[in-house]
Amino acid sequence: MIKPTTTDASELDANSQLSTSHQLADKTLIIFDWDGTLMDSIGLIVESMHVAGEAHGFQTTDKAVQDIIGLSLMNGIKILYPQASESQKLAIQQSYADYYIANSHRTPLFAPIEGMLQTLQQQGKQLAVATGKKRKGLERVLDASHSHHYFVMTRCADEAGSKPDPQMLIDILEYTQQKVADAVFIGDSIYDIQMATQLGMTSIAVDYGTASSAELTAQQPTYQVDTPQALAEILCG
Repeated sequence: MIKPTTTDASELDANSQLSTSHQLADKTLIIFDWDGTLMDSIGLIVESMHVAGEAHGFQTTDKAVQDIIGLSLMNGIKILYPQASESQKLAIQQSYADYYIANSHRTPLFAPIEGMLQTLQQQGKQLAVATGKKRKGLERVLDASHSHHYFVMTRCADEAGSKPDPQMLIDILEYTQQKVADAVFIGDSIYDIQMATQLGMTSIAVDYGTASSAELTAQQPTYQVDTPQALAEILCG
């Protein structure tokens, strides 16, 4: 299902899905978050954080981990385990990375995503990624998913600051020589939508990742979809 959620909604007629597709057809730069938006990795992220925290004597909840997804890893660890010392936080970070890497074969792209990327590329769109991952981690999953060639640029949290800092989006706009009005950003966390909103960029929130539909709606994304297939439909028109 596709829902227009902000002032754009008032402009849509009864054929809202067609109107939405028409509006997005003019976008020439499509920027994606990675985890929970393109890749089905939320379950492994939560599992890895539990394993890492417990290895050093700390516990948290699934919801608490889901709430920090989208931030840089160290920022998330600081929120989850504020009582940990700096050395413990670094140790948790390393344990997390070790476990996640060892199990990363369990994180495929969502089923319709590769076909969607192929179609958008064939339509002449420029595709990019803005992610809370570190560069090393993103390169690893791009290699594993054989998806490097879809993206003209990728930006990571260790290169431009943790979301919702919009610097990643600014860097991508500058590199592609595109305007904010030409771009749309897609993500599954409240930080994703906050980042796009700071620039006045059109946003699409996806409900199938980390944040709940209600949490995302509260951030007032331009559009909201509930499945990867709905995302493919709204973008590919």
